[in-house]
Amino acid sequence: MKNTIDTYYFRNWFLNSQYKNNFSIEGLSSLYDYLVDLEEDQNTEFNFDPVAFACAYSEYENFQEIKENYNSIETIQDLENNTSIIEVVGTDRLIIENF
Repeated sequence: MKNTIDTYYFRNWFLNSQYKNNFSIEGLSSLYDYLVDLEEDQNTEFNFDPVAFACAYSEYENFQEIKENYNSIETIQDLENNTSIIEVVGTDRLIIENF
């Protein structure tokens, strides 16, 4: 038996948890869409594990902030070669899978 998680539930779980500062509202929507697309691409279903998502992904204000946190990253291509990048729609923010 599985529950279907929609964007509303996904966002609200985070916003009402100890992880409420990990992602912006827009970031949560982008992360949700990314995970749904990934499920479809891999023809699988993920378990809703928000703690794992909070540990696996981080949101940054912009690419410059990522460069400040990862010494090995100089260009967006460097970042693409190391991890998945999720653009937060309507902003300069990026979510990356931690590496």
